[in-house]
Amino acid sequence: MKPGKIRKGAVLLAEPFSIDVNFKRSAVVLTEHQTEGSVGFIMNKKLDVKIEDLLTDFPEFESRVYFGGPVATDSIHYLHNLGDLLEDSVKVTNGVYWGGDFEKLKFLITSKLVHPRNIRFYVGYSGWSSGQLTNELDYGSWVVADMHANYLFKSKPEFLWEQIMRNKGNTYSVIARMPDDVNWN
Repeated sequence: MKPGKIRKGAVLLAEPFSIDVNFKRSAVVLTEHQTEGSVGFIMNKKLDVKIEDLLTDFPEFESRVYFGGPVATDSIHYLHNLGDLLEDSVKVTNGVYWGGDFEKLKFLITSKLVHPRNIRFYVGYSGWSSGQLTNELDYGSWVVADMHANYLFKSKPEFLWEQIMRNKGNTYSVIARMPDDVNWN
């Protein structure tokens, strides 16, 4: 992907010295990118809560919830790898889908056809108005990377930002090894 090229399915990596507590060392997958604005979910900010703790009519399911971003933190979203098994899902990129029929999801979970490794739940989302994300990219707030489904479903969230930076190679490999606080040097 060319530097600065943003599209649905890309990953936004917060620049290493971001002071925004919502996005510090975050890896955000873009699920929607249009001229009207963009939507994404922070993949590496795990919360200490399970989905069944937030939804009263949800089947027992050992799945942690993640902080998707600071917008609409009273909403729950989900990314999964179920594809056509879950009707009304939106394909984000290969192996990653957004949303879908919620009642069918609960049925698939109850039927043991969906496991925690297949889905990630998010409280809130990350959102940008028209032109906002482009301005942030021009300012240097984000590094754009390619998305891989393994980042979401197989990688350890606490190492994801570093992993994706390293995978970009060259200068980004050095950035990935920078301490969270330069005073630690």
